[in-house]
Amino acid sequence: MTIEWNAFLIVAVVTWVAALFIVGAYSLGVRMLAVGEDAKGSALPSRLAAYGCFAMCGIVVLFGIVLIVPALSERILGS
Repeated sequence: MTIEWNAFLIVAVVTWVAALFIVGAYSLGVRMLAVGEDAKGSALPSRLAAYGCFAMCGIVVLFGIVLIVPALSERILGS
């Protein structure tokens, strides 16, 4: 049994990047919600930005689930 170190390295790097993206986007969304509550004027732009950040987190998580589950991967991505 041999380990394909190149594939292992690719999976490790993609995992780190995705985790950092999800944590960063979620943190930015929480910050935008806090800014929206403290705003003296309209809170709509910051709330829309926050919900956009949360949506990006959800999309990345759903795409990861699609890639992990073979039945979903075959049905949705066709591979």
